[in-house]
Amino acid sequence: MKGELRLEGVGRRYGIRGPWVLRGVDLTVQPGTLIRVEGANGTGKSTLLRLLAGIDAPTEGRITGRPRTAYVPERFPAALPFTAAGYLTHLGAVHGLPRTAAARAADEWLERLGAAGYARTPMAELSKGSSQKVAVAQALIAGPELLVLDEAWTGLDTAARAELERAVAERTAAGASVVFVDHDPRRLAGAPDATYTVLEGSLDRRTDSTTSAVAGPHVVVEAAGPPGARPPAEAAALATSVERTATGPTRFTVPESHSDVLLRSLLDARPPWHVVTVGHARPQGEHPETAVPPLDTESRR
Repeated sequence: MKGELRLEGVGRRYGIRGPWVLRGVDLTVQPGTLIRVEGANGTGKSTLLRLLAGIDAPTEGRITGRPRTAYVPERFPAALPFTAAGYLTHLGAVHGLPRTAAARAADEWLERLGAAGYARTPMAELSKGSSQKVAVAQALIAGPELLVLDEAWTGLDTAARAELERAVAERTAAGASVVFVDHDPRRLAGAPDATYTVLEGSLDRRTDSTTSAVAGPHVVVEAAGPPGARPPAEAAALATSVERTATGPTRFTVPESHSDVLLRSLLDARPPWHVVTVGHARPQGEHPETAVPPLDTESRR
């Protein structure tokens, strides 16, 4: 993965004398981080994401570092002269994948997002929900180093929303950075490394307790590895905490949205780790003797 993306004193306005949408924005996006951007409608969130994605250039200030970036816009231009699979294959080739690999990746992402049945359907004939699945797939097909999501969950069905959350977890675990806007405050709850609010053209980092690493629903996974083995790097990257003991299993605490990917990383490790228990983490303030309800691990493998 490439290095950080840095915004220094960035401002953006449309037209020579247009009002400033953003001004004096400083932001560093480190590899492997997940950043949430909040703010009321019309405050400049989408403008900020377009600057991060390289779609717009700053009017003032500078942006340095440019990882390989993919972007899901708030409005996706669906009426394109391709089928769904043809468009994704084309985009994969543009991003440098061999055409056969691009076609295979297109089929895989359409399958993951529940749109395989529309692979040969012209883009102009897709429903809004199916078109949004293609919009998400085109951003993920080549494994971007920076993923920028502007209301990307809007229009997706429940299964596809969950799959996109898993994809976000996979990208950050692989060392990529993800910046997202979503209207649902529960989206990826507890997972972001930082939350920023766009207010009156400026960008402020939230520091209240709701943005801490333990906010939101979490899952606790206890797993045993081979003697002396270090936790798999992907699992450690996903977890908000890793507690190792000399004789017992290692305890991973992870945001609920990332639990599937963490379990997969443990089971796919070589040699694999044995998952001992999976349960919901206790909410803050709950008595420590309260039982942790188990989860159905079979459905998560």
